[in-house]
Amino acid sequence: MENLAVYHGPIGKEEGERRLAQDGRDGCYLVRNSDSVPGVYCLCVLCSGYVYTYRLHRDDAGSWAAETTPGVQKRYFRRIKNLIAAFQKPGQGIAMPLLYPVTAQSRAQTHTEAQTPSNSLSQTHSSPNPCFQQQQQPVPPHATQGQKNRNKKEVRQAFG
Repeated sequence: MENLAVYHGPIGKEEGERRLAQDGRDGCYLVRNSDSVPGVYCLCVLCSGYVYTYRLHRDDAGSWAAETTPGVQKRYFRRIKNLIAAFQKPGQGIAMPLLYPVTAQSRAQTHTEAQTPSNSLSQTHSSPNPCFQQQQQPVPPHATQGQKNRNKKEVRQAFG
């Protein structure tokens, strides 16, 4: 897992949400350690101001799977990179496709740029919001599957 560019380690839920809010684009994502279940990882994706969290785990054969929306067949992948590539496509049982990787390296670069006084942190996106296109099939919040962050105010504050 350490070789995965989007893996941020044991940063915790709040720090993961902060990092995604710092990026601010719908479809940005990262992987972190689960706070509540040892040996399990979380795939977190930002969509319309909410952070959706999906648990990633390995089975006894060493294949990776993600807990997605109920009714979507669970898929297994031999490599975590293959799982992420599959979830970059629409209709995979998550809030929206994984579009923008938030890597530890890009986070460090953003942090350095943020300290430069002449840098403008606001970005405009001319393309339509892909998250709203995904709203046709709402993703219900579940305790362990696709948990939606209910603290929207905190995430919005991070955008401002």
